[in-house]
Amino acid sequence: MPIHAYHCTACQADFDQLVRSTTGPACPQCGSTALQRVISRIAPAGKIKAIRMSNRRAAAREGHFSHFS
Repeated sequence: MPIHAYHCTACQADFDQLVRSTTGPACPQCGSTALQRVISRIAPAGKIKAIRMSNRRAAAREGHFSHFS
């Protein structure tokens, strides 16, 4: 099941949602189905390792060692 980014045209909310093929997405704020699918940004290939290491350091500072060791 892919995660898609959406923009609600009814309340102007932006959100990501895991979408099953059998159900249509709805806005989590107002419940509207008047949505526009937007293109998500991806991390540049050279930055992925740096981002992962930064996230691990932040988790370690907060005491979440088991998730990022």
